[in-house]
Amino acid sequence: MLITNKSLLSGLPNDVVDMLAGNAKKAGKAGWLLNLKATTTVPVMKYADNRDLRRELYLANSTKCMLGGEFDNRENIKKIVNIRLQIANLLGHKSFADYELVHRMAENKKNVYDLLNKLLVAYKPTAEKELAEVQAYADNNGAYFKLQAWDWAYYSEKLKNEKYAVNDEMTKPYFELEHVKKGVFGLATRLYGIKFTKNPSIPVYNPEVDAYDVTDENGKFLSVLYTDFHPRDGKRAGAWMSEFKGQHMIGKTDSRPHVTIVMNFTRPTSTKPALLTFDELTTFLHEFGHSLHGMLTKCTYESLSGTNVYRDFVELPSQVMENWGSEKEFLDGFAVNYLTNEKIPAELIEKIKASENFNNANLCLRQLSFGYLDMAWHSIEKPFDGDVIAYEKEAMASTQILPVISTVGMSPTFSHIFSGGYAAGYYSYKWAEVLDADAFSVFVKNGIFNKKIAASFRENILMRGGTEHPMTLYKRFRGQEPTIDALLKRNGIK
Repeated sequence: MLITNKSLLSGLPNDVVDMLAGNAKKAGKAGWLLNLKATTTVPVMKYADNRDLRRELYLANSTKCMLGGEFDNRENIKKIVNIRLQIANLLGHKSFADYELVHRMAENKKNVYDLLNKLLVAYKPTAEKELAEVQAYADNNGAYFKLQAWDWAYYSEKLKNEKYAVNDEMTKPYFELEHVKKGVFGLATRLYGIKFTKNPSIPVYNPEVDAYDVTDENGKFLSVLYTDFHPRDGKRAGAWMSEFKGQHMIGKTDSRPHVTIVMNFTRPTSTKPALLTFDELTTFLHEFGHSLHGMLTKCTYESLSGTNVYRDFVELPSQVMENWGSEKEFLDGFAVNYLTNEKIPAELIEKIKASENFNNANLCLRQLSFGYLDMAWHSIEKPFDGDVIAYEKEAMASTQILPVISTVGMSPTFSHIFSGGYAAGYYSYKWAEVLDADAFSVFVKNGIFNKKIAASFRENILMRGGTEHPMTLYKRFRGQEPTIDALLKRNGIK
């Protein structure tokens, strides 16, 4: 979408405006070019003053692959869920969820729904209070309309700024990508003693990719790590970790892994280096946690090493790393202003900490809605031939507190469950969040850089892959099964 009137971009940060101008220039056009990549949609929904622009972008982004024609995925969804049902039936199960959950930490549908329902009951009252607070703020600032999906991020961000006096533009100068890399790599050094050395002689698949030799505290080779941070044409959106080669044993020889982490962080501009939002710092920590799982593993078989674990366990090593993101002891080690070299102020860290739970209940409901939708698609016991979007609305109904828009849909672009391996497994994010809050509480109690606790996490979780049942591994580290209490306390619910 080409914008030629700059006033329509009122409210957007300068670096976002510069990025949009760069998009237009690259396309041989004059003005500011919007696309549906997250680097555009997220800041526009959060900052653009023009409500019509937010609405247009939201509707375009939320109706992808459901407008008819060759790229409409609704018939593909029917084919996928019905074939999965056939597979499950052939193997003696009533539904695909029944088939998948046999090899999951949750074990069955009842336990999945028990978790989703417990969290829904715990968080929904707070989510409704959050909505009422944002609505009141919008009313007091001249909105005079009921908040819609395209208003939520905009007014939430303004209220957050008013309550906590903190926003992305205040924090980004302290999260220059090169500094953040040093901080994240340094965290692994403090916890596990491992070191990262850039090796330009290792072939890479794109000039923007860096390759590192990863060694342990004794200088022994552990892994190659590839990093790929910025969006480009032809590159998939989002962030992920993957392996080019998994760890395995060949006789007595330990064949070490080649691991990659991929992000889509905003590029540097002609006037600024790549500056990350706090959410992007968290994303980096998350994917880096997956990479540690892949790099520190030591198993006999590749099919069981590293991240080859039950789907609802794989997010523990990634999500637990996010906890360090707002800890002063961690941020003090690398977060300096890219212009002045001033260390991030303690009061700004306090504001980040204070704002972490802002509208967290709504974020939880959003994740629960995806979990319920996933389970609905994969719990069918008869072939599906109904209305995809109507079925979706019914599945997500209990989690919706903003007005439901009948013309938009999640399922046609829900790549996590239809092409990303999370079929009957999206609940795993919340399952693992319970685990990560419970696990990090051990670090908090004993010191967030406690080497003894880190060694136990490495020995009992990161090294073991899928060689034992994950609950056995977790109890070996924690000494007991997890409860939701630590998560409720961390989120300010309890």
